[in-house]
Amino acid sequence: MAYWGGGGAAGWSGDWMRGGRQGRTDGWDYEELGKVYDPSILKRLWPYITSFRWQALTALSGMLLYSVTSYVQPFIMGIAVERLADTALTLTERREAVTVAGLLLVVLAAVSWVAQWAQRLLTGYIGQQLLFRLRRELFEHLNKLSLSFYDRQEVGRVMSRATSDVVVMQELMTSGFLNVLADLFGLALIVFFLFWLDPLLAVVSLSVIPVLLVLMAIWQRHAAQAFIRVRQAIAVVNSSINENVSGVRVVQSLGREEHNLGEFDRLNERNRDLNLRAGKLQAAVMPLVELLSAVATALVLVVIAMRVFGGSMEPAHALGHATAFTLYIQRFFNPVRDIVLQYTQLQRAMAGAHRVFEVLDTEPEIVDAPDAIDLPDVEGRVDFKGVGFEYVEGVPVLEDFELHVEPGETVAFVGHTGAGKTTVTALVSRSYDVTNGSITIDGTDLRRIRRESLRRRMAVVLQEPFLFSGSVAENIRYGRLDASDDEIRRAAAAVGAAPFIERLPEGYETELHERGQNLSVGQRQLIAFARAVVAEPRILVLDEATANVDTQTERTIQQALQVLLAGRTSFVIAHRLSTIRHADRIVVMDEGEIAEIGSHEELLERGGVYADLYRMTYERHAGDVDEDGLDDEEGDRALAERSSDWGLGAAVLGGGGN
Repeated sequence: MAYWGGGGAAGWSGDWMRGGRQGRTDGWDYEELGKVYDPSILKRLWPYITSFRWQALTALSGMLLYSVTSYVQPFIMGIAVERLADTALTLTERREAVTVAGLLLVVLAAVSWVAQWAQRLLTGYIGQQLLFRLRRELFEHLNKLSLSFYDRQEVGRVMSRATSDVVVMQELMTSGFLNVLADLFGLALIVFFLFWLDPLLAVVSLSVIPVLLVLMAIWQRHAAQAFIRVRQAIAVVNSSINENVSGVRVVQSLGREEHNLGEFDRLNERNRDLNLRAGKLQAAVMPLVELLSAVATALVLVVIAMRVFGGSMEPAHALGHATAFTLYIQRFFNPVRDIVLQYTQLQRAMAGAHRVFEVLDTEPEIVDAPDAIDLPDVEGRVDFKGVGFEYVEGVPVLEDFELHVEPGETVAFVGHTGAGKTTVTALVSRSYDVTNGSITIDGTDLRRIRRESLRRRMAVVLQEPFLFSGSVAENIRYGRLDASDDEIRRAAAAVGAAPFIERLPEGYETELHERGQNLSVGQRQLIAFARAVVAEPRILVLDEATANVDTQTERTIQQALQVLLAGRTSFVIAHRLSTIRHADRIVVMDEGEIAEIGSHEELLERGGVYADLYRMTYERHAGDVDEDGLDDEEGDRALAERSSDWGLGAAVLGGGGN
C-alpha cells in the first residue's frame, strides 16, 4: 500500500512497550542513565564489533603499544638521571647512558605516535561504520513497525533514539570503551613500574588513592544528578523552541509572543543555572585531583629525603627514583581523572544502547503470514465478515460488522465521530489487523496477501497531505519512481493540478519547502491526488481528502474522480454531500455497527437518522445545486459546519478491475 499525505496520533510515550507516560521530576522530563556496565548490552553489541574484528584487534594492539611506549618513558628517564648523577661512573659512561636514553626516548615517542595514529584512525573508521549500520537498521526497522506502535509513542522520543542514542552507542563501542581500557591498562603499567622500582615508595605514592575514591564517590553522586538535570533542562528548552517555531502562525495570530517569551526565559534561565551548577561540580574535581597528586609527590620526596639522610639510599639513586616517581604520579592521576569524567558518559551510552535495542526488539504487529501470496489483478469485490476491531483491548470500535460490496458499487459511510468510519478504511488498507472476523478482496483474506503486493495495488490520500522535500515532480513520482514526465503531467492534469503547477517559478521542478509550506492546503492536496494517480492503484482510499479544499477545488476533484474512479475500487471519507448523494448505497454507522443502509433517496424516504441530518443541513439549500449535480458553495459550507459536530463522513467504494 502506498501512503499519500499523512498525519498520525502520538500519545504519551512513557513505558516503551505499554505506552504509559514516563515519570516526571519537578515537572521536568525524567531520564534514567542506567548502569555503567551492563553485560546484556555488551552481549548485544558483540556481533557489531566482531564484524570489524581485524580493525578492532589492530586498534586494540595500537592502544596497548601506545600505552607501553608512553608509560615506560618515565622509567627510562629515571635510570638516565640516576646514571648521570652517579659519581662512580666516568664522564664517558655518563654521556653514553644519557645518549642511549635520549635515543631510546625518541624511538619510543615515534612508535607511540604511530601506534596512537593507527588507533585513532581505525577507531574512527569503526565508529563511522557502526554509526552507518545502526542508523540504517533502525531506520529500516522503524519503517516496518505497525501504525499501532506510532499511536503509542511520541515522535520526538522515537527520533532521539535514531539520532542521539545511536551516536552515544557509537562512542561507547569505539572511543568510550577503548579509552577506559587504555586508562586501566596504563594504571596497571604504572603500578607495575612503581613496585618494580621501589615497593615502599609505591605504597607511599598510592596511599592517597583511598581518599580519592571516597571523595570521587561523593562527587559522583552529586555530579550524576546535576548532569541528568542539565539534559532534562536542555530537552525542555529544545521542546519549547520546536513547539513555538512549529506553531508560529498560531502564536502570532493570538498575540502570544511576549507571554511565550516569558515562559521561554524561565526555561532558559533554569537551563543556565543548572549548567552553571554542573560546571562548578566539574571544575571542583580537577583541583582535587591535582591536590592529591601534589600530596602524593610530596610524600614520596619526603620519604626519599629521609632515606638519603638516613644513609639507606645513595643520592644518585634518590635522584633517579625522585624523577621516575614524580613523573609516574603525574601520569597516574591523569587516567584516574579521565575515568571519573567518563563515568557519566558511559552511563549515558549504556542507557542509549538499551533504548536503541528496545526499538529494534519491538516486533511489528502486522506481518506476512508464512503462506502469504501475491495479490493478482483484482475486480474490486470487498467483503467484511463478522469484523470486530479494538484499538485498545476491551474497548471495541467495530463489532460483528458485515458488509458485501460488489465491484463497481459505490458505498458511502456516515456517522458520529468515533462511529468507525475511518477504522473501516484503515482495516481495508491493512494498517491494522482485524480483532475478529475477516476482510477479503475478491475472496482472498487480507492476512493471506503479502503486504508489499497489497501496497502496490492500493493508495491512500489522507486529510492532511504530507509532501516531502524536493521538487513537485519528485513528490508526484514518490509512489512509482519509474513514472515518466508525461505520466506525471497527465496525472496532474487529471486532478486539476496542472494549471497552478505550470504557474510556479520552475513548473514541475519547483522545489517545495518543508511539508510543502510554499503551497496552499488545496494545492498540496491536489499534488497528493496526482501522486496517488501516478501510483496506478487498484484500490484508492480517500480519507476526508477533500475536507481542507475550497468548494471550487473540490468540484475540480469531483469531476476528476468521475474519470479516475472508473475501473478502480475506491474508499472515500468526505464531508461533502456531493460525494454522499451519488453513492449507490449509504451506510449509517453508530458505535461500530450499521444503523441504516440504503441509497440517498431511500434513506430520505425512510425518515431516519440520515434524513434528520440531511434536513438539518440541506433542506434550505435543496435547490442550490448546479446542473452537474454538485452542491453550491453555501450548501457545502453548511454541511461542513454541521457535520463537524455530528461526525459526518463518507466512504466511497467504486470498483472494477483495470
